[in-house]
Amino acid sequence: MPRQPTPLRTDLGWSAADRVVVRGKDLPGELLGKINLGDMAFLELMGRVPTAQESTVFNAVLVTLVEHGVTPSALAARLTYAGAPESLQAAVAAGLCGLGSVFVGSTEGVAKMLSEALPRERARTATPAELDTIAREAVAAWRARSKAPFPGLGHPIHKPVDPRTARLFEIARANGFAGGYVELVQRIAAEAARVSGRTLPLNATGAIGAICCELGVPERVVRGLGVMARAVGLVAHLLEETEHPMALEIWRRIDAEATAHARPQHD
Repeated sequence: MPRQPTPLRTDLGWSAADRVVVRGKDLPGELLGKINLGDMAFLELMGRVPTAQESTVFNAVLVTLVEHGVTPSALAARLTYAGAPESLQAAVAAGLCGLGSVFVGSTEGVAKMLSEALPRERARTATPAELDTIAREAVAAWRARSKAPFPGLGHPIHKPVDPRTARLFEIARANGFAGGYVELVQRIAAEAARVSGRTLPLNATGAIGAICCELGVPERVVRGLGVMARAVGLVAHLLEETEHPMALEIWRRIDAEATAHARPQHD
């Protein structure tokens, strides 16, 4: 019997000669001028417009991830642009390719770990004692299976507290999204610091992973929030690169230092 083709379907959007519809809403009539970019992202991902409280928290998450200085992803974008200035999109893509388990993408690891440790149906009812137990078990399990840094913990600059984390949790509490996942990730951070004997601040990606769980964002797209937010920052880096270039200077300095040992020395 011949295989029946799988029906092709999308619920995201469609257009006709006189209409553009996104998630069932008329783009010109219901969305343009009435919804901001963060809320539009929420609508695309979740299939509905966020509440006022969800909007505040979700937009705070995105704003947090837009910019963090001359990071490896920003350097990758700037250096790629120096070699191919005709292709801004390729330079942005080069920067986005560096968003993984160390930078920005660790939000996904945190969200996955939290959702596995604390199923959603228990997140609203778990007691402090239960959360303490879950935190101890989660840290012990991670240490038993991995030598990699615990996702969402530690930062080379922000010590002993990541100021972004404190503010994100303040916003989450004020809007009703500081439940079991926010409580659990803080307990995990404390337990990891205790057993390791090190200062391990809960960083912004750790906070964001927990807040995404509170919002119900599917863990498999949590990293995507960092991708969409950091794309904005990378475009700004490339604009700055056109006005105050640094990529070629970075290349020249690195080339000179990295090859200095092989060059003949002259008096």
